[in-house]
Amino acid sequence: MSLAKDVLVKISEYTSCDAVGLAELIARGEVTAAEVADTAARAVEAVNPQINAVVETWPPEDAPGSAPLAGVPFLIKDLGVTMAGKRSELGSRLAAGAVSPEDSFLMRRFREAGLVTIGRTTTPEMAYSTTTEPEFYGATRNPWSPDRSAGGSSGGSGAAVAAGIVPLAHATDAAGSIRVPASSNGLFGLKPTRGRISHGPGADEVFSGLAVQGSLSRSVRDSAVLLDLIEGPEPGDPYFAPRPERPYAAEVATDPGRLRIAVLRQPWGGRQPTEPVSAALSATMRLLESLGHEVEETQLALGVSWEEFVLGNARMWTANLTPWIDGIAAATGRPVDETTLEPVTLASYRYGRRVTADEFVRALAIRNQVSRTFARHFARYDLLLSPTLPEPPVPLGVYGEDADKLDGLGWLDRLLDRSPYTAAANVSGVPSMSVPLAEDEGLPIGMQFTAAFGREDLLFRLAGQLEQAAPWTHRKPPLWAGE
Repeated sequence: MSLAKDVLVKISEYTSCDAVGLAELIARGEVTAAEVADTAARAVEAVNPQINAVVETWPPEDAPGSAPLAGVPFLIKDLGVTMAGKRSELGSRLAAGAVSPEDSFLMRRFREAGLVTIGRTTTPEMAYSTTTEPEFYGATRNPWSPDRSAGGSSGGSGAAVAAGIVPLAHATDAAGSIRVPASSNGLFGLKPTRGRISHGPGADEVFSGLAVQGSLSRSVRDSAVLLDLIEGPEPGDPYFAPRPERPYAAEVATDPGRLRIAVLRQPWGGRQPTEPVSAALSATMRLLESLGHEVEETQLALGVSWEEFVLGNARMWTANLTPWIDGIAAATGRPVDETTLEPVTLASYRYGRRVTADEFVRALAIRNQVSRTFARHFARYDLLLSPTLPEPPVPLGVYGEDADKLDGLGWLDRLLDRSPYTAAANVSGVPSMSVPLAEDEGLPIGMQFTAAFGREDLLFRLAGQLEQAAPWTHRKPPLWAGE
């Protein structure tokens, strides 16, 4: 399509394009990067007051004219990536006003890709939730239903992309924080393999390897193109995933062949899928079979009991959280108490201070056991399919009910109960994606596909096939900047 050549690009035309499409229009001279950035700013004004997804906007910087995504507006999450001279507050009063002294490696790659970063998105405090309802900036609302959660911890990025503010945005994932908002907002979201994208220079690994960097997008090709531009090691990285044999963008248009897909309907623990989610899973199985894939419903071993899994995660999460909070407090000169942290964050901090070295090493042993068990599944199956979440987006406030009574273990148990399918891929380090294949009463439902270590290529092939067979980008939420 061609954008109207006006001084100001129409928002409806802007939101009809994905990132690759916008970059192509800019490269052909049909519209300028400045015009597109101005339209993105107007999209923020049009819809952000209703969803509270963007906490701050910045004047656009010049982008490399020949870069693959030159001129495409972009948002970064308020955590996980730093931009020189810009605030990075991690959704917390403890870090209020903190300014980053330098670009992180990933931020530099975003710049080199040509992306024009226009602001930062909301996150729960310290990204420590799978709903985005921080006290500091307030709850982020789902564009499909403003009384519902947008997911987390990349909920601001998810809501902003779903509402048409930008075509894709930065996200992170330590237990589902890319896939949960992808499912909640009707988006595509892929959690890369551990070691695929650098966390440097400020960290070698985050949360003992559970956390990864990535993005959320409306189209599959946008996520593939961006991953091509940001993957790969940086100096000093302790390890890195094997480099892809060819660009992920090429995989999107590649026939995946006949895949053997195992289906996990009942989670290892946590709440059972609701009837609409279970029905969506059955419909996805039928779709896959119609595409020629071999689909088998089965129960897959986790490698440890659910209780051991939750406890190991709680110990790894909180033991990593505690020195992180101490470092922020030292840098800001603020106390670590009720005046700076939310109750569940403070409870998790205090729980982490009590985790012993022996308990932490035992948690790492659980991580190893889960990783080894998952690897064996891929000797028999190409992919694992499950719902991304056991239910459609929940009402705002549900996560916080009596949360002030929970300790660090209790809070993690609540989070994993709400998202019982996602965290295993983080513990095992394998790539996993949420694909927006269903909805119920106007609320999105995502389906999760997980592959063996380093096999993002296989996920992109299937995602491209599914996008053609059951396209979703035409779906627009009620809160949409393009109206």
